[in-house]
Amino acid sequence: MNLCPQCPPPLDSRFVPAALWNRAFRKMVEDSGSDGRPFGIALEQPDGSISVYETKLLPAQNAGSEGLNFRYVERLVKFLLWQRGGFRVHLGGDPELSREVAELYQPGGTLAFDSEFMGKKAYRQPFEIVVVDTVDELPSENESVISLGGHLDGCRIGFDLGGSDRKCAAVIDGEVVFSEEVVWDPYFQSDPQYHLDGIQHSLERAAEHLPRVDAIGGSAAGIYVNNEARVGSLFRGVPDDVFDKEVRRLFFKVQEKWGGVPFEIVNDGEVTALAGSMASGDTGVLGVAMGTSEAVGYVTPGGNITSWLNELAFAPLDYRENAPADEWSGGVGVGAQYLCQQGVARLATPEIGFDFPTEMGFPDRLKEVQKRAESGDRTSEQIFESIGRYFGYAVAHYADFYEIKQVLALGRVTSGTGGDILLREAKHVLETEFPALFESIQFRTPGEKEKRHGQAVAAASLPAIP
Repeated sequence: MNLCPQCPPPLDSRFVPAALWNRAFRKMVEDSGSDGRPFGIALEQPDGSISVYETKLLPAQNAGSEGLNFRYVERLVKFLLWQRGGFRVHLGGDPELSREVAELYQPGGTLAFDSEFMGKKAYRQPFEIVVVDTVDELPSENESVISLGGHLDGCRIGFDLGGSDRKCAAVIDGEVVFSEEVVWDPYFQSDPQYHLDGIQHSLERAAEHLPRVDAIGGSAAGIYVNNEARVGSLFRGVPDDVFDKEVRRLFFKVQEKWGGVPFEIVNDGEVTALAGSMASGDTGVLGVAMGTSEAVGYVTPGGNITSWLNELAFAPLDYRENAPADEWSGGVGVGAQYLCQQGVARLATPEIGFDFPTEMGFPDRLKEVQKRAESGDRTSEQIFESIGRYFGYAVAHYADFYEIKQVLALGRVTSGTGGDILLREAKHVLETEFPALFESIQFRTPGEKEKRHGQAVAAASLPAIP
């Protein structure tokens, strides 16, 4: 399959955009002289939510169809798993192909991390892939939505826990009366008391500016189900046995310390999208935060949050065979290597003039690249041009799975001159390669007030006060 992006990243000419690969595959199916073979994927969550995605494969008699069908389905299942989540995946339409894909998720398989994450950690159920003969045998769709946020009455605290800082705000009837950003280093702390003390310190600082505390809402990277931490990158340094005992119900401890007031914590990507929706008054918002990692959230056209995971940092967007691999999940070609600080650090190599010390962290490398871009350094500008083109092709790919009216782009990577270049190039990709999407999707970045307070205010608005 010959793929020649019209807007290749200047520092990564081998990039194979998932959006183009999938479109080329679907065009082959369309041109194959038949309607294609129906194939379906259903992802099931423990609460009974079922998300179904139906597509078509190349006819078996087409030359090379076996390998192309496998590549298409394997990448599609991985994307859907991290986008929508599920402990049980049903595959229907090609039993032999489905069993080949299922083998990848077995212990020792190349995608064993994904199955262990979804089963043991995220949903606390044995992970399994169920193979059925036809699409008609798949379970029926049963999507659920969550109505959270938009509550601004009373005296509230909102917090956002990031990988390098934590933000907290005190809000009275929707007006911010105090906000603060505190540097911390949670990733490699093995004692969860460090996390608890940091959260409590920020809440106490905010509470000093309120006559009382009626509700608390928060956001953090990871998966949270009914305020229970299932997986969180903030706690990656905590041993598994300690996580189960001390972290899983950590936010219940926080709520208890504040007298049991209404309390909600959700994934930071969801709050990012909610903040964008609240600020713009629009829905169909995909929020993409490019910071320590890639955090994504989605507000539906109906104004709700879904039960989907939206962990697109681990979903593939580059289809080349030898794509860069994420150091944590082992996933190749996934968002974490392209749309965050890691992506900047990966491109800023000695070969192009960035001889960073090994011990220099990604945040400091980003700052140096941004500093050089501000001064007009051409190589630094090319780094942000490359990230921007990744982003444009990623948005086109995401549009196959989300109904998007607005993309809210934020995070440290989108700051300053580099961020301006990034967004310019993302729009250029859509205008050049995907004109219909260029016309229908608006890119937006938060204003200074929204940057300072938007996430915390949106988080504060999560719980309803009875």
